[in-house]
Amino acid sequence: MKKAAGFALIKTIPIFLGYIFLGIAFGLLLQKAGFGVLWAFLISLLVYAGSMQFALAGILTGGLGYLTTAVMTLLINSRHAFYGLTFIDRFKEMKGAGPYMVFSLTDETYSLLCSVARPRGFTDRQWKLAFLFISLFNQCYWVAGSVIGAVMGQMIAFDTTGIEFAMTALFTVICVNQWLAAKTHLPAGAGFLCGFLFLALIRSSGFILPALMATVALLLIFKHTIEKKMEDPS
Repeated sequence: MKKAAGFALIKTIPIFLGYIFLGIAFGLLLQKAGFGVLWAFLISLLVYAGSMQFALAGILTGGLGYLTTAVMTLLINSRHAFYGLTFIDRFKEMKGAGPYMVFSLTDETYSLLCSVARPRGFTDRQWKLAFLFISLFNQCYWVAGSVIGAVMGQMIAFDTTGIEFAMTALFTVICVNQWLAAKTHLPAGAGFLCGFLFLALIRSSGFILPALMATVALLLIFKHTIEKKMEDPS
């Protein structure tokens, strides 16, 4: 267990650096909306949805109904349904920890779980524990950042204009790192192409779901080509 935890701790350091500051940004926004430290802690613990939490800060003060909030949450986080397809078998093997792994599959955690390589000498149990610790540590970072931000918002007056850009900045860094580490850029190219195409057609945040569906379709069509590139990138 210590070996798996140590491995996860090292691998999640970049996420720690991002989540602490993103969490602080969320905590500050929530505090500005009139909600205190307890709200920041509970939302990050029980909702834990990144961009949805930033939207939730406005929803809580906007008087939206439960149904509207539920539909918005589903649409904003619909991309996670595609993330989960990658790890269905893996999470089933984790048995009792499986439901938590599904709950904790954020964009950054998904990216890390996809790219992390199994160390030599790790047993199956240690590898499963490493997956669990990666997810758990990432959520702890987010919760800690949110609480710190809420506390800071109570003690110090902040101008929070533009602070929500921290989420975009983290996504950009992850994208660049994945691009540099990838053996083939076909999947990323498909994602960029579909994203720009549907953004031009729909011209609203609703472009994300159809863009993801089109990207998955392209990846399935060109599956064998991508697998060959992964085996021999030359």
